[in-house]
Amino acid sequence: MVCPSWLSFMLYNPVRKVLTNREQVLEESGITGESVVLEVGAGNGFFTEILARTARKVYAVELQDGMLEKLKKRIAGCAGKVEILHGNISELDLPDEFADVAFIYYAFHEIERKREGAENIARAVKVNGILSIHEPVIEVGREAMDKTRDAFESMGFRTEVRRDTVFTRFLRMRKAEVKSSR
Repeated sequence: MVCPSWLSFMLYNPVRKVLTNREQVLEESGITGESVVLEVGAGNGFFTEILARTARKVYAVELQDGMLEKLKKRIAGCAGKVEILHGNISELDLPDEFADVAFIYYAFHEIERKREGAENIARAVKVNGILSIHEPVIEVGREAMDKTRDAFESMGFRTEVRRDTVFTRFLRMRKAEVKSSR
């Protein structure tokens, strides 16, 4: 179930800002000042604003109109650094291999057509690029996270880090080079 926009205050509040070390999350996700980032499920911009300060360019995907309006307000001062892509990640026509990092924070479980969404994300990530998925423990069990990992492994990603904490399941994967059949 997608978090409705009227609950967005829960996604961006002082307690969450204290409990979530956003700089550390970006660091463990492999995001640097040279990174082009595909952020899937940008919501109200809780991570988008810090991604814009850290990465070279951010492509922020958001499905909901209500969240989109909040996101636009949050990143108003980030001219040129953030491009908003309004739509469903399962249906967007993204360029091939344009992103150094695909960053998905507490959002992959909300994608209805996961296979199509995963294929689109995988296609958008450059060879040797990073896929970083953080999911809430309360909503995503170990088996579901393993299923997500397996899906991306079948698309050419290899797991670098798989870790569970009290609140979050984290998975960082790297897109492997495709071997020629010659």
